[in-house]
Parts: sequence; C-alpha cells; structure tokens
Amino acid sequence: MSALNPPSPRLRIALLALAALIVAPDTATIAVASELPAIAARQRAEKKSFTDGEIVDGFLKTAFGAEYHLAGRVDRIRKFDGPVRVFAESDRADRKAQLAKVVADIAKRVQHLDIAMIDSSEAANLRVKLVRDRDLFRTISSFYGAEKAREIRTSLDPQCLSGFRKNDNFEIEHSDVILTVDNGDFVFLDCAYEELLQSLGPINDTSSVPWTMFNDNVSMGYFDVYDQYILNLLYDPRIKAGMTVQEVKAALPEVLVDVRMWVKRVNDLKE
Repeated sequence: MSALNPPSPRLRIALLALAALIVAPDTATIAVASELPAIAARQRAEKKSFTDGEIVDGFLKTAFGAEYHLAGRVDRIRKFDGPVRVFAESDRADRKAQLAKVVADIAKRVQHLDIAMIDSSEAANLRVKLVRDRDLFRTISSFYGAEKAREIRTSLDPQCLSGFRKNDNFEIEHSDVILTVDNGDFVFLDCAYEELLQSLGPINDTSSVPWTMFNDNVSMGYFDVYDQYILNLLYDPRIKAGMTVQEVKAALPEVLVDVRMWVKRVNDLKE
C-alpha cells in the first residue's frame, strides 16, 4: 500500500534525481551525521567562505531549470508558499528517525521556511516513501508510469528521486521523495538531504558549481553552508514564486545581506 499518490498527468511535475552512488557500511544504530567518519571528514574540509558572486551563481543555476522534467516551464522560481509538512511511509523506524533529524536540521537552518514532520499522510504536502533498493524502479513506475520510469532510469539511473507539482503561479503544491533504505547510513543521509532540499524548489543539478550537493559529482551527507545560502535565498519572502531571472537578480543584493547575517549566526561562522 502506498501513501503517495501518483501525480495527475494534467499537473505539471518537475523531476530530478540524485547522482552519485556511494556505498557505505550499514549500521544497526541510528547514525547522527557528525558521527559518520565520511561526513565528519567532509565537514572538516568544508569551504565556508564565499563571495557574493559565487553564492548568486549557484542560486541562479539551481533555482531555475531542471535536469529532467516532464512538463511545464522551468524558467521561473518555484517554491512552497506556506508551511511544509512531511510524512514518511516506511516500516523502518531507524530510517524514519534519521529522516526526522534531517527535517529538523533543515528547519533550524532555513530562516523563513516552516517545515516539520507529521504523522498524518492526509495533511502532508511533502511525502517521503522509503523503499528497498530492489523496489526503487517499481516504485518510480507506480508514481509516473512504466514508460516515464524507463526514461528516468535510462537518463538518470537514480539511487533516489524527488519531484514536485506546482500550480499556475509556480507555487509548489505537493512534493514526493523516494529514498532507498538499504545502502548504508552515508548514502541514506546524502540522499535525504539532497532530495528533500530539491523537493523544496532548487531542483536543477549543475556540474559547474563545486560546493553544492546539487552537483552529481558532490556527495555531502549533511546540510552544508553553501546550500544553506541557496535555500535561505529561495525562501526569503522577497523572492517569490513565479519570479523571472531578471526579477530575482534585481532583488538579490538586498536579500543576500540579510541571508549572510543569518547563515553566519546559525553556523557560528567567524569571518
């Protein structure tokens, strides 16, 4: 039984998949991101100081466009315009607990985003389906149909997946995330952060920005500083769903000043 309904064919869907497949040993306990050696090493080496130009470049490249989309325009800002409520469908209590920590971490680090887990699937507008790796393609097929699922597998060969449905004002009305549960803690956390964040709007991958998890060649496993800039810019009230690139460029200098202050404070950055 699925708590996630396949998107209606008459509704526009933006779709993107995670990139690199990384294998890590599974553990019986619920891993906190900072306790995993692979993640701790990345955090120690993380670049945390960026110019305005570097931040704006990454924001424009991820907030506009889509690596793979089924229908609709991708040249406008897409975001939720209200609270985001996340429901997870799974019989894996450990993975659900890890997902709840990821959601709480995102809520802590994005100033104007109201996001939280809930226990009711009916009230959720972001649903996460946790599946075994062997069931991934079948689950994608149940969401998007067999033909589109084959296209997705051929084009992206995803390890996990996210997509959203937006209205005529480019406001996201519903997002779906599919995560695999049996490829180890690092892969799970890496997938969870990337796909949850992309399901909030910045759904375009780019290989030209080396600091973002929205790069197929980059794996994080945690919510890095650079991507905090991207999500805080997107969810600032002055950046509205439906804005064009030029409209966003006009607003960004003022917005970036406030976003820098917030990201510095929430991460205790010294510079």
